[in-house]
Amino acid sequence: MQSSPKTIGWLRLIVVLSLLLLSACGKTAAPEQQQTVAASAEAKEKVVVNIGIQGSTGIFSYARDKGIFEKAFAQAGAEVKWHEFASGPPHFEAIASGRLDFGATGGTPVVSAQTGGVDFKAIAVTSDGKRNNAIVIPKGSPIADIKQLKGKKIAVAKGSSAYNFLYMVLNRAGLNDKDVEIIHLQPDEARPALDTGAIDAWSTWEPYVTTAVVQTQAKTLVTGDDLNIFAPGFLIARTGFTADHPELTVLFLKTYEEVRRYYVSHLDEVTDEFVKTKKLEREIISKVLQNSSPILSPITPEFAKAHQEQADFLFSVGAIKKKLDTSQVLESKFVEQALKEVGN
Repeated sequence: MQSSPKTIGWLRLIVVLSLLLLSACGKTAAPEQQQTVAASAEAKEKVVVNIGIQGSTGIFSYARDKGIFEKAFAQAGAEVKWHEFASGPPHFEAIASGRLDFGATGGTPVVSAQTGGVDFKAIAVTSDGKRNNAIVIPKGSPIADIKQLKGKKIAVAKGSSAYNFLYMVLNRAGLNDKDVEIIHLQPDEARPALDTGAIDAWSTWEPYVTTAVVQTQAKTLVTGDDLNIFAPGFLIARTGFTADHPELTVLFLKTYEEVRRYYVSHLDEVTDEFVKTKKLEREIISKVLQNSSPILSPITPEFAKAHQEQADFLFSVGAIKKKLDTSQVLESKFVEQALKEVGN
């Protein structure tokens, strides 16, 4: 049976309309599908940058209050999370477990972390360390010379920059750790012990030094500057992060340098900000900022030598159990690129 021309015409019309309808539906659905895919990809690719911070003052504290790192990384499609620590060593525990990407510590925690096999890099120098550490004694203490520390109870945060400083002070006095009673306390534990006389001295760093001096009339027995102890501090990074996100590592350093430049050139403004946000005495903040001279530098041969000497000293007095080649964890390529991009 043959179809009539009229029937064939109707069939052709139905086929054409069906094709047009399918085409229209396809065009309508495509943007929605594209948006879903894009949103899924964005969520998958979003990077969280974990930054460690210690102390109520300093560049990271100021930057966090102002949201500066958040703004910089948002433009790169990344999110910033801050993590607070009482001292340097806990930074490396967090790095080892993958919970932290960047931080700032003294040189001794860097040595300890390398000894412990933590996978990290020291990526820039932030301080020469001379004015950061001190031995603090209570008001009215009869101790007048570092040799008089013999037989005394001295608090220190184990593995901190003040830990190495204490060993070096004892060495300069002709003493060693067997000649004193070293009590391992974090700053929030050591300060009450100093105030109550439970300890005779406290090896610590800023801002704890100035805070104790101003608030309780404690005295500084000796500082790193007094003994010309050169102990660089570092910005540190989780190696896995720097390998996966080299561009964000450079961005981190660029942002740090931009904050640092503003910070050191506007000390009165920064002091006002800390007095307002941290509820601390102006005298304390002002002295702490004057005593700190933050820098951002590649790890020059001079800094590398000082850091190696620090590790060698800690090994020689038995504070660490193996001799290190500290150059294995020092990495300047990211800070060199960052400084180049920021410009002089």
